[in-house]
Amino acid sequence: MSDSRDFCPRCGDPIPERDEPLPGMPRERDDVLCDSCYFDDFDLVDAPENVQVRVCAQCGAIHRGNRWVDVGARDYTDIAIEEVSNALGIHINARDVRWGVEPEQVDENNIRMHCHFSGVVRDTPVEETAVVPVSIARETCQRCGRIAGGYFASLVQVRADDRTPTTEEAETAIEIAESYIAAREDKGDRNAFITEVNRTPAGPDIKISTNQMGSGVAKRIRERFGGTIEEHPTLVTEDGDGNEVYRVTFVARLPRYTAGDVIDPEDDDGPVLVRSNRGRLKGIRVTTGEPYEAEFEDGERPEAEHLGSVEDAEETTVVTVEDEHAVQVLDPVTFEAKTIPRPDYFDPDAAMVPVLKSQSGLHILPDDVVEDEE
Repeated sequence: MSDSRDFCPRCGDPIPERDEPLPGMPRERDDVLCDSCYFDDFDLVDAPENVQVRVCAQCGAIHRGNRWVDVGARDYTDIAIEEVSNALGIHINARDVRWGVEPEQVDENNIRMHCHFSGVVRDTPVEETAVVPVSIARETCQRCGRIAGGYFASLVQVRADDRTPTTEEAETAIEIAESYIAAREDKGDRNAFITEVNRTPAGPDIKISTNQMGSGVAKRIRERFGGTIEEHPTLVTEDGDGNEVYRVTFVARLPRYTAGDVIDPEDDDGPVLVRSNRGRLKGIRVTTGEPYEAEFEDGERPEAEHLGSVEDAEETTVVTVEDEHAVQVLDPVTFEAKTIPRPDYFDPDAAMVPVLKSQSGLHILPDDVVEDEE
């Protein structure tokens, strides 16, 4: 009686019956070998001879594929383990695979990875070890190179209309820029950075990595303070395709009047305490307490004389309330009793009130703190 089993083409030994491949799937070439011959050439793991990890020495980013990726690395052992793990290949026929990696720090820039694997192939438990040297190549990524070289594509200048930005305005504008760029960085945008912040006597100059982000910073400063944005492009070079490359200066010009200023518009209805300068200027008449809104387009300013601000106000004594339209107070400079207009916000029971003395006269200001509208 003849034996109908298959025989190993390499050694001639009979091959035990195996499950047929799924319909339409060819039998693997090595399936015709017996177990002994099959395992003679079998490698459970395909491991590279070595792995090089390119790391930016400045920011800790690593180079993967054709780009730099932020990982914030300082201890590169975990990165080395991850890179080696990604480079290892497990035989397609292996089942129930278990593995582990033990790093051995050779020196600051070299790590030896001891890799241990086990699995089941042809119902046979198999184990294998591999040692993969990892070298850390410290470089400078494009982003850090640009920052170190002072590169910037846009300049945001914070200025004010017919005045100098206050220290608080200047620092707030810088905080707005830093917060916006930091948010872009947190989302993985490696093109987002501030190259330099220069606090000039006229206002901050902020150098930013791209024109798009410079525009974004300027718009957020305008949203916070009001005012206008001017754009001044300058041709600086051409790219590799011959396209013109422009550097844009964005001038975020803050309004002439800020919340807390007292101005005298040219409408003969009395001075106004400015409450908000975002878009259209809004305030309150200090003679009557009636609301005021400037009759001008967004970003423009009304013609008015600046009389002072709430910071210039002084506390003085209420002498007497004459009627619903007038009150008598002491002049904080001459200490003379003077009759002045009584605004709606005046408290008739108050013994002391804040007043502003200017060339327009003496006026009572509200007690509440003046803030920009949110």
